Formats: sequence, C-alpha cells, structure tokens
Amino acid sequence: MYNLIKQEKNARLGIVYTAHGDFSTPCFMNVATSAAIKGGISTKDLVEIDCQVMLCNTYHLHLRPGDDLINKMGGLSEFTNWDHPILTDSGGFQIFSLASNRKVTDNGVLFRSHIDGSEIFIDPEKSMQIQSNLASSIAMAFDECIDSRSDSRYIKEASDRTVLWLKRCKDEMELLKNTETTLNKQQLLFGINQGACDRQIRVDNMKSIEDLNMDGYAIGGLAVGETADIMYDIIETVEPYMPKNKPRYLMGVGTPSNIIEAVSRGIDFFDCVMPTRNARHGNLFTWKGYVNLLNQKFKQDENPIDIDCECHTCRNFSRGYIRHLLKVDEMLGMRLCVLHNLYFYNNLMQKIRDAIESNKFDDFKKKYLEIFKLRV
Repeated sequence: MYNLIKQEKNARLGIVYTAHGDFSTPCFMNVATSAAIKGGISTKDLVEIDCQVMLCNTYHLHLRPGDDLINKMGGLSEFTNWDHPILTDSGGFQIFSLASNRKVTDNGVLFRSHIDGSEIFIDPEKSMQIQSNLASSIAMAFDECIDSRSDSRYIKEASDRTVLWLKRCKDEMELLKNTETTLNKQQLLFGINQGACDRQIRVDNMKSIEDLNMDGYAIGGLAVGETADIMYDIIETVEPYMPKNKPRYLMGVGTPSNIIEAVSRGIDFFDCVMPTRNARHGNLFTWKGYVNLLNQKFKQDENPIDIDCECHTCRNFSRGYIRHLLKVDEMLGMRLCVLHNLYFYNNLMQKIRDAIESNKFDDFKKKYLEIFKLRV
C-alpha cells in the first residue's frame, strides 16, 4: 500500500499503491469539490498538468447529484473519466463550516443542507456508505473538526469522539468490502488526528488511532485560523507518533511555503483550494515569486506569466492578454490562470521529490522559501 523509498532527515520520498494506480509522494491532490475543478478544468487537463490524485468532496456529491446516482454510473472514475487515484474527504470539514446549523452527538451529526435547508443526518457508517458508493481509491474517516479556539474540555470530547467514530468507520468499511455490489473492494481508509492546538490531546489522539492500524493517517483541524508557526509546532508534536510505514496527510494545506515546511517535517500528502481560488482572481504562483496579474503594470506585458514555466498557458499566452480576459470576465482568463497554478503546484511537488532523491532538499528549501516571499 505504501513504500517509503528514501528519507532526507524527515522529508520522505515514497509510493502509494491504490486500486486506481500508484502515485509518488510528496504529492499535492488537486481539489475537484463537486467532481470538477473550478475554472473549467477537465480530467484531460489534469493529465496534461501532471496531476496524480484528484480530491472530491463527499458532502457536496452526496447532495448533488447524489452518491447513489454516481454509483449507478460506475463510481467517480467512470463518472468523471479520470482513470487515476481519487481521494474523497469524509464531509467532516463541511459540517464544521455549518457550525451554526448543526447538532453533534456521539451518534453522528444532524444538520441542514446549505442548498435547500433539508435536514440531513450523517454518522460514521453513512459517511463510509457514501464514499463506498463513490468508489474512491482512498476514503477519509468521519471526524469532528473543531474551532482551534475551543476550550480544552470540548477539544478532548471531540478528540475522543473522533476515535470512537474511526472505529465505527473501520468496521463499516470491512462490511462494505465484503458486500457483493461494492464497486471498489480495495478502497483504502485513512484515520484523522484531531485535537485542535492542544499538544497532549493531539499526541493521545494519535496514539489511539495508530493502534487501529489504518491504511494512512491525516492531521486534520489545522489551517483553520491558527498561525503557521502553531501549525508547524503541532506537526512536529504529532509526527513522532505517526507510523513510519504509512502515508501522512496534512489536510487543507496550503501555500507553497507551507508545503515545503511540512515536507521537511515528514508530511506526504497535501490538498488546498488556494491555487485554484487565487488563480480565478489573477493571483499566480511563479518560480520568481507571487504575481497579481490585475496590477496595472502588466497591462501591456508581452511576457508569459512565468518564463521558466512549461504549462500550456505560459507557452502560448502573454500576461497582458490574460489580464485583459480577467478584466472583461472572460471564462478563458480564469481557466488559463487555474491551469498555470495547478501546473505550478504539481511541478513543485516533482521538484521536491527530485530534491529528496538527490539529497538536496535542504538546499531546495532554503532557496525557495526566500523566493516565495517575493512579489513580481
């Protein structure tokens, strides 16, 4: 399932094996919330920008078009025409974002749809059933993601609940794998570490979920308002208790600098909507720093977004033209920017892997952490 090939200090080079193919780590998962990446990006585009893994959202797909419908159409791979690994989140974070309109108990979560206000109940078993219907390569356990500012009593309560729910997720997954109609009987299941910013609760939680021998482990509940330094501290606190022979996933992170810092602390998987969301507003990542393409100085700029980039956008279009498209709200402008940012992120991960393989990751980190502070 996972092969750790090489380490440079804590930075890890590995391979993950799934029912839909293998992929190399460290890896950035491109976020296709409703089975598509915002900005008019198709799965054919994902192949061309060297995407390894697509991430889809369990909560949104359960509501629309419905996981039963996707199951009848052959699962997410057939539905989206993406013959590569797919990870589905559990829906826990989306339910966290509905904090004003939900009720959490040990049984599960009762909340109202953000679409039509209808009442919905999701528990660990239901989350596993939905993700089994979606037939993703990797399913995430149902967890309780909480506000990092919560008091210690509630942090402990939510952490214990997350462990309780993980045990139920694992039991339900085993039942589903032995069900004749299940599309992906090799679906992997990752547990999620929770505990907000409390070091001891984080460690205790990690020890508890490590005992369950999951296929992989994630650190959840970060990048939700705490500082980057606190996030790095929590990673350093938890990492020694994460199994060395299993992949590690830092959920919802982040900037290129966040990724480099987390890789240096032993993390393998990342996902974030930032590259696509920023791109749709003309905010782009390059190998010379950050670019705000809406800046007036790019109005007549004949250069590509990044002269060192080999993406379709940079090989064919100028900053001035793309800026014009954004200014007149042409969809092509957003599409070209999203293609560039996602290519940049996937290329960043390849460069990170190459650096670890050649024992040069420390040098890579020092160089690019400085460059990524710059604005072009």
